[in-house]
Amino acid sequence: MPAPRPPAAASTGAAATATAAVVLTGGTGGRLGGADKAGLALGGRSFLSRALEAVAGLQVVVVGDPVEAVRTVRESPPGGGPAAGLLAGLDALGPDVASVVVLAVDMPLVTATTVARLRAAYEREGGDGALLVDADGRAQYLCGVYRVAALRAAAPPSGERHGLPVRRLLAPLALVELPAEGGEAHDVDEWPDLDGLDGLDG
Repeated sequence: MPAPRPPAAASTGAAATATAAVVLTGGTGGRLGGADKAGLALGGRSFLSRALEAVAGLQVVVVGDPVEAVRTVRESPPGGGPAAGLLAGLDALGPDVASVVVLAVDMPLVTATTVARLRAAYEREGGDGALLVDADGRAQYLCGVYRVAALRAAAPPSGERHGLPVRRLLAPLALVELPAEGGEAHDVDEWPDLDGLDGLDG
């Protein structure tokens, strides 16, 4: 009579604990005459280099044109807007990722210190995330840290993501607002937005 099989080991799947980053570079730059925002420079460093420095040490997914030595994805179809891009980046993350730093490449004054403050606010306050707000109280949705499970719960089906406003995607989330320091909330949408950046760059 064959020996009985031992009972199957219970699954002990570890809880997701990691933090990753999604850097959004895929905008059309329409108000910049089609200029590639990622390639714009400040202080001798491209906007993309500055964004990658801000999230250094994290697993990074870039949404946009291919970047050497960094995993890059695109929303499908391309040109779906930042919410679709964010969700494409989210889909590329591994199952161990519990929170994600989201950063648009057109915010060149965001630094690793900014990201650390956002992560600390999120960890301190709990909820679904923390995002930067400028001096006028405007939410900078593309500079924040978000709970991955909450983002996935809020995400519509893939066929409904193209053109989805970021504000609508994040509306169900309970978010902490972190006041910006100095010029870190400054974003570049038009050529005049570049004026004075050197003076704000610490």
